[in-house]
Amino acid sequence: MNYRTPTKAIITDAGFASRYLPITKTIPKAMLPLGNRPIMQLVVEECIDAGIKEIIIVATPEGKHIYDDYFHNPVEKIEKQLASQGKMDRFEPVKKVLDFPKITVIEQDQSLPYGNGSPVASAREFIDDDEAFIVAYSDDVVFGAGAVKDLIDAQKEHPDAAAIIAGQEVEHEEIKKYASISLDGDKLVGLVEKPAPEDAPSDLASYGRYLLTPEVFQHLDPKNTGLDGELWTADAIAKLIPTDRVFVKKTSGTWMTTGDPKNYFLSHLKYVKDYEDYYKDIEDFINK
Repeated sequence: MNYRTPTKAIITDAGFASRYLPITKTIPKAMLPLGNRPIMQLVVEECIDAGIKEIIIVATPEGKHIYDDYFHNPVEKIEKQLASQGKMDRFEPVKKVLDFPKITVIEQDQSLPYGNGSPVASAREFIDDDEAFIVAYSDDVVFGAGAVKDLIDAQKEHPDAAAIIAGQEVEHEEIKKYASISLDGDKLVGLVEKPAPEDAPSDLASYGRYLLTPEVFQHLDPKNTGLDGELWTADAIAKLIPTDRVFVKKTSGTWMTTGDPKNYFLSHLKYVKDYEDYYKDIEDFINK
């Protein structure tokens, strides 16, 4: 079966983010800033730039109202104040957010096990049976060419794909932190989770950008928990490998993770270097 080109994306931020406590007891991790934009906004913009028309953000019960407020609250009081001061240029970034395509924020189904597959399963009702869709983890940011567009372009080459996953080469010693991809041409034949470098089938790492089809939902079942009793998206994708219709796209942008404080800082530094005019001041400060 050939599935329709994705027009919907599921973006997940429904974990505890325990490495960031205490701040994440109040603020969702993907609302931490890169410059003056939260991480979540960069992921949303990557989807929009690829032609996605509808976005479903899956959040914790505590985070749902924060995302709803960020993407939907027109903050008329602030707009009025800036207008009276002749500073409406400062409101332009807010207008951009409010003009985004349809964004729906839902809570993760609390009856599902812990794991990164549960937010995806929670959004099942939003996906039609004949359409492919994008899944993006808000831990991951992609600088330069977006991975979502790469995945959608790859579907044109493989219209019968059951799934297409993004991959990026990492330093050999770093592969132990990720799932190592085993390939036959551009077909996925295996995923080895966090291997020792000497045992890794490749230095090509899987990260949180996927083009999936409704076929994956039959494997995102509470009975199919894996490591640590969690429900894993990667496990569900691996169960599709026997279809011989799971592919890998080596993405052209630069993927970085914000999953822990150190890598968040490095991602923030990369963002400032690429997008802000004060990076030279930071270099000068460090050199002093």
